[in-house]
Amino acid sequence: QVQLVESGGGLVQAGGSLRLSCAVSGVIFQIIGLEWHRQAPGKQREVVGSVTARGSIDYTDAVKGRFTISRDIAKKTVYLEMDSLKPEDTAVYYCHISKSKHWGQGTQVTVSS
Repeated sequence: QVQLVESGGGLVQAGGSLRLSCAVSGVIFQIIGLEWHRQAPGKQREVVGSVTARGSIDYTDAVKGRFTISRDIAKKTVYLEMDSLKPEDTAVYYCHISKSKHWGQGTQVTVSS
């Protein structure tokens, strides 16, 4: 059974940092691509960034230079380091296996001004 479990969300002031984790099980971690998405209240879910099975990383323009995706293959975990957070980064953040139906349950990130 494939599972993705996010953690690390919380409340932070603008300019602060958070690190989200997504632990993956039930799948061969080395051969999957992973994505971080977010959904703000009243808005559509959007992709934040992604890492391919080969390790290529990409970000949406809104977070370039502030967010960093990394992964630990041994721990089967992907991370989203978020720095210089802004109130508009407030959302539920989800991890997702690329081209699959598998999503995590989401973790809330709230950035206060």
